[in-house]
Amino acid sequence: MRTITIYILSVAILFMVQTMAAQEDYQKKIEILKEQKEKITKQEKEALTYEVTDINKRFDDGMISAEEAKTLKEAAAQKRALNIENRLMIIDNQIALLERNEGVLLTGIEVDSIPDGQIRIGIDIGGMPAESIIFNSKSWKRDLKYDRRTYSDFVLAVGLNNALIEGQSLEDSPYKIGGSRFFEMGWQWRTRIFQNSNLVRFNYGFSFQFNGLKPTDNLYFVSDENGGVTLEEFEFDLKKSKLRMDNLVFPVHFEFGPSKFKESENKVRYSLRNQFRVGLGGYGGFNLGTRQKLKYDRNGENVKDKLKRGYNTSNFVYGLSTYAGFDGVLLYLKYDLNPIFKDAEIEQRNISLGLRFDL
Repeated sequence: MRTITIYILSVAILFMVQTMAAQEDYQKKIEILKEQKEKITKQEKEALTYEVTDINKRFDDGMISAEEAKTLKEAAAQKRALNIENRLMIIDNQIALLERNEGVLLTGIEVDSIPDGQIRIGIDIGGMPAESIIFNSKSWKRDLKYDRRTYSDFVLAVGLNNALIEGQSLEDSPYKIGGSRFFEMGWQWRTRIFQNSNLVRFNYGFSFQFNGLKPTDNLYFVSDENGGVTLEEFEFDLKKSKLRMDNLVFPVHFEFGPSKFKESENKVRYSLRNQFRVGLGGYGGFNLGTRQKLKYDRNGENVKDKLKRGYNTSNFVYGLSTYAGFDGVLLYLKYDLNPIFKDAEIEQRNISLGLRFDL
């Protein structure tokens, strides 16, 4: 019993000591909180300046339009204004809580005086600090690279597709000129070659190509026992006949053209916005699959056949490509050096012409 009494008295004395210390110290804590209110506004304004600088850089590089840049800036300003309002409200509530209880709390607010640019808000339970929340003005900042030599773009290309057949002109092609099309999408990286000039860039990346051929005159592709592929008359009237070859390739180009040089105290940039450029290079890769699609009527019934076979197409794909244009809209030409069908008596090579968009 005596031991319990001594323990209770010890706890009471400890509580009284902590209460007296809290009453003497809470005014100091309030002053620290008031100082942090000024730092909050400064921190959020610095963060907004950084975000606006980043948005301007993206606009200068042609990655976003003027309207998009304006919208992003308004959103950033609104976010930072709400951050200031909410964070100041938190501090005001802490000050009110300390003043109302004269610093004496069973679960008290602990505000540490820590280096500039940070606010530590913690909870003390029984004199032991619990987890803290740290606000750091530098936590959202990234290092601004003075000179960026490499950029990246999403690449999209569409257009007409056909085949150059040995000993035959394109006008005599057995494939529909307007109906045969290609589609390409991928990602590229663009690296400036010279240290102080952006006249020449090295472009490299990967793309998925989908090359389609639509035969004329009710013809379709037939594989024989020896692996050969020929065009033959279909037994029903075809509404659609199309062969599609899916490829994964790795394009490489040397790109030439002027750019706008922009320099500030903390960065230099080369912008291709509204500038003419031309690329020369090629590609190599693999055929992922070949399939033929047929649509026709049989005895009054609509039939759709999807035939996924090898059709003896080349497993390895390689060729030459070039593009030219302004900004991100370019005229695009590619030509396969590999034959479409292996071991064919008459070689055919795929050729494509269309528009390419670097987004």
